[in-house]
Amino acid sequence: MKEKIEVYEKLMSLEAKQIDLVDYLAALGHRPQKIRNKDYWYLSPLREEKTPSFKVNRSLNAWYDHGIGKGGNLIDFGILYFNCTVSDLLQHLSQYQSTPISFFHQHSPAHNLPATAPFFADEKKETLSEGKIIVLEARPLAEISLLKYLKKRHIPVDIAEKFCKEIDFLLYGKTRTVIGFQNNAGGYELRSADFKGSSSPKEVTFFDHNKEELKVFEGFFNFLSHQAINKQEIDPLTNFLVLNSLSFFLNQRERMEQYQQIHLFLDRDSAGMKFTQQALQWSKKYIDQSHVYKKYKDLNECLIKQQEPRHKQSHRIGRRF
Repeated sequence: MKEKIEVYEKLMSLEAKQIDLVDYLAALGHRPQKIRNKDYWYLSPLREEKTPSFKVNRSLNAWYDHGIGKGGNLIDFGILYFNCTVSDLLQHLSQYQSTPISFFHQHSPAHNLPATAPFFADEKKETLSEGKIIVLEARPLAEISLLKYLKKRHIPVDIAEKFCKEIDFLLYGKTRTVIGFQNNAGGYELRSADFKGSSSPKEVTFFDHNKEELKVFEGFFNFLSHQAINKQEIDPLTNFLVLNSLSFFLNQRERMEQYQQIHLFLDRDSAGMKFTQQALQWSKKYIDQSHVYKKYKDLNECLIKQQEPRHKQSHRIGRRF
């Protein structure tokens, strides 16, 4: 059994290494500060800096951080970025590779790239390309398949309608219709039963209700799950921050610490728990609420299990939080 797992992980690692690093960094919220031929320069995602010294060579699909003297492939980066094992990272990456069409495209050698491959004309202008998600239209939720997907995730339609839109977008010449959750910069987190991605620009979503407490969620389905569990609350007792990517957690520290209490509802995987523990060391203001769904990966999974028939449940969420 152990040998089978090791073989599986090796195959998954080979597949993961083919993910385009520039696409992957964009999904984590990191944009190049400058581009020189095939070299994309970033402010290091692995540490704080003011001058970009983290380089990705797109033709090699490899990175090197000059500040720490380390580099490698996507697997090497992910292990450092999330401070996790190879197995944990592959599990994290699998959510983006579960369908033929995903947010990431497979890396191709430079000489095989199509003429419309993504590139930046300069540091301020981005040229539209086949590999860029282009939002065509936003409207109220109505598509039957999307409503079924919400039901599968146990999110009431009336709650989803308050925070989400039905989005048509174009990617690789194909139009798709998904659920969209808008961020503060005008971009969307995009979801359906067979798609997970986001449109530019990538940013957090903040709901300001002029309260003294803040609740922080990693993704918007966990935020919607919280709204479903607390459906009877007419007047929100707290403000809400949806990160839309765990990579925004550190740069949201100043915003978070404006509040008297910060309730963290991050995923119970290695990356989420890493940042939760780090925040608990920052200040006593931070409160880890993930114990409420400690047997599950996240709040939405807990909500789904809660709705199962009683004889199938190990426990239920018995209070609002």
